[in-house]
Amino acid sequence: MRHLKKGRKLNRDKEHRKAMFSNMVTSLLRHERIKTTTPKAKELRRYCEKIITRAKENTLHNKRIVMKKIKDRDIVAKLFDEIAPRYKNINGGYTRIIKMGNRLGDGAEMSIIELVEVEEKK
Repeated sequence: MRHLKKGRKLNRDKEHRKAMFSNMVTSLLRHERIKTTTPKAKELRRYCEKIITRAKENTLHNKRIVMKKIKDRDIVAKLFDEIAPRYKNINGGYTRIIKMGNRLGDGAEMSIIELVEVEEKK
């Protein structure tokens, strides 16, 4: 039974999944939009939203926790200085998944995952 077992395995072991999502979240925060398969995008959303929520409070403790997941110091600085302040008044829903159809080679369902642009309320 799969009680209390969250997340998709994606045919990878734990270390590969951890490295893959670390690289994917780094790319997403760098480019603010990436193209990937739909199951990976849905898992990446869970991973990325927790990191952005953590970065909304700019403390040394939160920076150290985020640095465990994202190894690039420039991306962590961008996250804390530019990306997280955009979402300071929002309690989630920082990413959007747009389905694109199937990949020609193997028929995998492809998606674009991107950071949501927030409009300033006046």
